Amino acid sequence: MNRASVFNLPPAAHHALIEALGATRVHLEPDVLALYAADEGPRRCTPLAVAFPTRHEDVAALVQVANAFRIPLVARGGGSGNVGGALPVPGSIVVSFECMRRVLEFSPSERLVIVETGIPTAEIDALARTQGLFYPPDPGSAPYCRIGGNLAMNAAGPRAVKYGVTRDYVLGLRAVAGDGRALVTGARTTKGVVGYDLTRLLVGSEGTLALITEATLKLSPAPVMIGTLRACYESGAAACAAVTRVMSEPVIPSALEFLDPASIAAVQQAGAATDLPRGTRALLIVEADGDPDAVARALTQLRAALSGPGLLELREATAASEVKALWTARRSLSYAIKRIAPLKINEDVVVPVTKLADLVIAVETLADEYRLPIVSFGHAGNGNLHVNIMVHPEDRDEVTRAHTALARLFETVLALEGTISGEHGIGYEKRAFVPLEIPAETLASMRALKRVFDPNGILNPGKIFPEAS
Repeated sequence: MNRASVFNLPPAAHHALIEALGATRVHLEPDVLALYAADEGPRRCTPLAVAFPTRHEDVAALVQVANAFRIPLVARGGGSGNVGGALPVPGSIVVSFECMRRVLEFSPSERLVIVETGIPTAEIDALARTQGLFYPPDPGSAPYCRIGGNLAMNAAGPRAVKYGVTRDYVLGLRAVAGDGRALVTGARTTKGVVGYDLTRLLVGSEGTLALITEATLKLSPAPVMIGTLRACYESGAAACAAVTRVMSEPVIPSALEFLDPASIAAVQQAGAATDLPRGTRALLIVEADGDPDAVARALTQLRAALSGPGLLELREATAASEVKALWTARRSLSYAIKRIAPLKINEDVVVPVTKLADLVIAVETLADEYRLPIVSFGHAGNGNLHVNIMVHPEDRDEVTRAHTALARLFETVLALEGTISGEHGIGYEKRAFVPLEIPAETLASMRALKRVFDPNGILNPGKIFPEAS
């Protein structure tokens, strides 16, 4: 059967969807379709329908209908992704998991929680903290992003420098493969090596292999105390040199964030860090967590590592209000910089920490060469820099310069032995650049895996992989 029309959902398919989910869970109204036509990326595509499953069995039924009518399914959590991972494709149905947000089990004694994948990430952390635990992955969108989206993209955040990324906290999954098979992966134990590790394969697969419905997540003891340092430098290179020194120390900070001059200006417009010394061209936010004695020792070592050429000021943020204002401003940067230009090409490249200064200098050079405002900030402890090329889309010459600069950025990152995405994923926006990083033979193996899990190609087509030649 041919793939469904781009413009109309076949009546038989509509009837089958209603039979599977019920009439109130399948929406074709134009205003609803418009709400689900995009994520945080720049593109839009109106889907045929939006489906709202409420349990695992609903998802399995959806996949069966999609296979019967060859209709693509695009999974969606909170729609907070930056690379078009949840962007509908022509003729597709968006599967929104926002109604699947139950906590199925919370076992503090085992330090785990089992949840449906539509639950907001911050709610998992809040639940864990009621029992002295926490969920370490902390993407900036945690208050509204869904754990399913985090699983799809292997999301991270500032705490990744010490605690790791989403994949490191997934013990097991329940999912539906593209051919309708039920998948149960992993275990509720922290050790387990039976069979292939399908859990780690599905995490980060961007909804192209299976639709994840439930996740068993590992929790950690919540730190008793957090100490916060603010270090100001006269140049980005001086700040990056300090990052290298910090990451060479035995102590691992729980956060190590970098802000360039444009980021600092945005933070100050938000009312934070307004008292920086004159000449500040780079800012580091550094935290250590643990028990009070451990934090005190860590801060002593961190102060020593942060001190060096180019340091203008190093101070501890002791007031809770000061720490909160600094982090609120940092987490709002992605939105605050949109005042510079309406279109933000948001990249999340990563290089080895020892080469972070080379990347910062290269970005500054690209901004000058292509006459573009480029704002850089990010998780310096992981070498993960968010490079935001700000563009006025009505200026065609500027758009052309921006895309040329983007290609140059990726070439530079790979030349520095880095990767073109650290936590946002590939989605639609970056797929053309994937062959620059992944050899053709490896890509062929990935495509073969896709066919095993999703033989009809209905799950999030047009994502991750470049167009077949």
